[in-house]
Formats: sequence, structure tokens, C-alpha cells
Amino acid sequence: MKLPTKMTTEELADFLGVAKQTVNRWIREQKWTTESLSGVKGGRARLIHIDKSVRSFIMKTPSMRHRLAPVAMAEPTPAYDAAHYSPALRKIVDVLQNMTPDELERLGVLLSREGIRGFMHRLGINDENA
Repeated sequence: MKLPTKMTTEELADFLGVAKQTVNRWIREQKWTTESLSGVKGGRARLIHIDKSVRSFIMKTPSMRHRLAPVAMAEPTPAYDAAHYSPALRKIVDVLQNMTPDELERLGVLLSREGIRGFMHRLGINDENA
């Protein structure tokens, strides 16, 4: 999972689906490194440095466990050498790696709803073209 090196409390709260107050409480309790954002009224806005301890904490939150649960339950996929990928598969992997978590979730919903056959039909790839 790719996270930026710094996030505002609001960005992290939105990402995890929790309230900003929850993130602020975690900052105090976990003693995360932060820096203030200048020019924000009240001086309370801050950037959280997303280091290993923050990443570890985030991965243990219920929202992240639920988000990763289907992946954890799936059979382990063997590691393939990317050099052996077909050009089309390399492009697909590149696209998937560059998608945002929201885009990946929407793609998952589409695949669940329509299945591979419906997905291929939407792409204009059907059995007759094979």
C-alpha cells in the first residue's frame, strides 16, 4: 500500500473512515511526529509524518483490516518474475499499481457485480473476437 510521506489529520481521517478527533487522539497517544501548517486559522492544522510506526498503527486499525480481509483470505499467489509477463499483463499490472485505493475498490465492486465476462464485454473484448 502506498501512502504519502505526510498527510493532514483530515486526509488520514478520510482515508481510514474515522473522525478527525480520533486521528488527533492517536497523535497524542502514539506520540506521532507532526508539523504545523502555517497560514491555517487557529494554528491547529498539522501534517502527520507517515513513518513506520504510523504505518504499522494504521494497518492494525479495524477499517484497514476490513479493507484487506478479502486479500488475506484469498489463496496465496505465487510470485512471478515480471520479466516473464506478457506485454498486456505488464500494462495491466502497471495500471493496477497506480490506482488509488478508491479506484481499486470501485474496480473490485465492478468485477464482483459483472464478473469477468461482463468486464470483458465492457472493454469490447468478447469470445467472438478471440
